[in-house]
Amino acid sequence: MLERIKVYMEMIKVEHTVFALPFALTSALIAAHGFPTLFQTFWIVVALFGARTAAMSLNRLIDAEIDAKNPRTANRHIPRGIVKKSEALILAIIGFVLMVYSAYKLNPLAFKLSPIAILVLVLYSFTKRFTYLCHIVLGVAIALAPLGAWIVVKGSVSLSAFILSFSVGLWVAGFDIIYALQDVEFDRKEGLYSIPAVLGDERALILSKLFHILTLIGLIWIGVLEKLGFWYYIGLGVSAFLMAKEHKIISQDRSKIGYAFFNLNGYISLTIFFFTLVNYLWEMMWNS
Repeated sequence: MLERIKVYMEMIKVEHTVFALPFALTSALIAAHGFPTLFQTFWIVVALFGARTAAMSLNRLIDAEIDAKNPRTANRHIPRGIVKKSEALILAIIGFVLMVYSAYKLNPLAFKLSPIAILVLVLYSFTKRFTYLCHIVLGVAIALAPLGAWIVVKGSVSLSAFILSFSVGLWVAGFDIIYALQDVEFDRKEGLYSIPAVLGDERALILSKLFHILTLIGLIWIGVLEKLGFWYYIGLGVSAFLMAKEHKIISQDRSKIGYAFFNLNGYISLTIFFFTLVNYLWEMMWNS
């Protein structure tokens, strides 16, 4: 049983939760103007784990035939027969149940909006079959994490919640464009859509940079609206450096896309969460 669980966690790349979870917790911190309750934090984490499990299981299931044709993805669990399609479907259902139950435990608005989250998460896996805006849809899907966390804490939405979610969505879309550079020729051959396949590498990278610049502008705006302290802006400075480093690496060596995609973007989300946390810890100590 433990071995099967390990296989499932590998298939859904549970470690990639590092993209959404830190921003969800950052959103919860800002919405609470300090610290959400342990109850809220626990169910936010469970909801994110459920959403991640459902979305990735569905993605692997829906894309199984495409993955089998692509040399880069042919080694994934379903094409290799390590995980059955029925298992992936069951995992997706369990993930959605966890997400919806978590929303139910947290507050009525989060519960009422959970079907919209399910719709977006399901839709994403089909988008590359008909639109090059698939990267934007992925951004929207992950942007639901900070938006949902804000709703959990506040019970409502605000301009800050939308700006934060919009910024996260642009950040995700930007690095997903970079990730799609690996499959440009395959996507064109198979009639699949992506921004690099449509615009070419260089113009796609320019758009990715623009998205990341807008991300930083949005995060600065959040700092102003929510009157965040200097620690938060130090975190933004470090994150801006990491984004610039990501684009420099990709412009010099396409073989390092994997490193830039996972490592640097993971550092970015964790950095913003860490320095936001320090911001409120500093305020708490200063005011005590």
